[in-house]
Amino acid sequence: MGASVRALRALLLLSGFYLLGIALLAVLAGLDWAAALWAPSSLALKVYVVSALLAVPVVRGMFMLRTPKGEAAHGVPVTGEQEPRLWQEVRELARQVGTRAPDEIRLTGDVNAAVAEEARLLGLLGGTRRLYLGLPLMAGLTEAQLRAVLAHEMGHYGNSDTRLSAITVRGRVQVARTVADFEERAGGKVAKERERQERKNAKKVAKGGKAKEVDTTGAGLTYRAMARLYRAYGHFYLRATLAGSRRQELAADLAAARIAGRDATASALRELPALDSAHRFYLDCYATLGVDAGLLPPPGEVVGGFRHLLAARTGELAELRRDLPDEPSSPYDSHPPIAERVARLEALPDDGRASEPATPALGLLADPGTAMVAVERTTLTPQALRMRRVDWPELVHTAMTGHSAREAEPLRRATAAVAGGDGSLDALLNALDLGVGWEIADRLPKSEEAGAAKGRVAREFARPVLRRGLARMVAGELADRGSARWELSWSRPASLRMPPGLEDELPAALDAAVAARPDTAPLRRLLAA
Repeated sequence: MGASVRALRALLLLSGFYLLGIALLAVLAGLDWAAALWAPSSLALKVYVVSALLAVPVVRGMFMLRTPKGEAAHGVPVTGEQEPRLWQEVRELARQVGTRAPDEIRLTGDVNAAVAEEARLLGLLGGTRRLYLGLPLMAGLTEAQLRAVLAHEMGHYGNSDTRLSAITVRGRVQVARTVADFEERAGGKVAKERERQERKNAKKVAKGGKAKEVDTTGAGLTYRAMARLYRAYGHFYLRATLAGSRRQELAADLAAARIAGRDATASALRELPALDSAHRFYLDCYATLGVDAGLLPPPGEVVGGFRHLLAARTGELAELRRDLPDEPSSPYDSHPPIAERVARLEALPDDGRASEPATPALGLLADPGTAMVAVERTTLTPQALRMRRVDWPELVHTAMTGHSAREAEPLRRATAAVAGGDGSLDALLNALDLGVGWEIADRLPKSEEAGAAKGRVAREFARPVLRRGLARMVAGELADRGSARWELSWSRPASLRMPPGLEDELPAALDAAVAARPDTAPLRRLLAA
């Protein structure tokens, strides 16, 4: 099946959404007409009301298939004067692919590169073309690998049938948007109905009455019904266009290999899932580590700190590159599995371009640091932008000190409940000396198995929990005194740096404090020293 025929089929399938809506409206109109002719006036009125309620989501669904106006482009636009090398590279790639260069290049804060066009008339007429380029992606690629990624993206626009194939892409996006909108509206109706019933119950209880069970079965029923219809047709549409979409991805891979080289293209594909996984880890464990304390790393480092992680974890990244996903992310994913794409590329004849220098892709930017600061200003929320900026060592120490204190809080509360006082470390040590440590441990969160245990077995379950909590309280005490400090590491979790000798002696002292016959003297001596 040729590209034009596939595009025509996609167009007919997309028009099926409108035909589905028209058919549903026709059925409702037929019911109204039948009610007007044969039903009593009271029943006819009810039919009119129900059909009107059903018609509203149908009409909304037909309008939702249109591309929303006013969707602002994200990222930071850069001109040819600001980034001459990047623009020169992009224009040269467009020339080699055989398509026009983007009208805009926008830098973003994610691990992605994409070319998007504001096409009109179901994608038949071209519009503003934008290249979105993620700085974290550039941080993990060489120039040759980035060239391959960009050649792939522009390869989708390199053939004469591209505008026709854009219908398929647009249809897939609009299908997902329409179903999501129906489900969101149905969820909103359910939430409003739940809130209404809860307010009514609250008034009844206040007057001495009994609250009824909240029932939202009928809320948003019409929207849910329409969502099911459109979802079913949407799945049919996605499956019908899946083969063509995946074929286009493989063709774009071949275009990238022709322009950037076989090895650079294959290695770039291997890099993408590894970078995506590493970036998620970086955001969770580094960039947002101090958010609970109202802290962020220095300007530009929320985006730029990813470079430090990549440099320190080369071994883990190498494993991720080897273990490629061999299944698509979903049954409707327009991309074939990464493993299949890499295997196809590596099976191509050697083109002799494997020895090209591995120059970092960030070198294409005039000033990467300035670009990272600018991208942060557009991607961070207003609340995040108001947070205090501190250097990485200070951020890690402050954040980990707070995290350790929060983890020790259950033990503090349990100590206060059993021994009285403020639940401090000194109060806990006194309680251990008095032999009530097990009563404290019994108040700590425990597994189902530990909760069912009795006697000596229960204490064996409780001992490591009590020891772990005691260790956190000791760490917090040392950090508060300034005797210990949490240290940043890009290759492993943060560690608490203690005074000389203490780190070696502390484990035995903790064991003694939670032993069957507690002895807190070794731990007290260490803390006093």
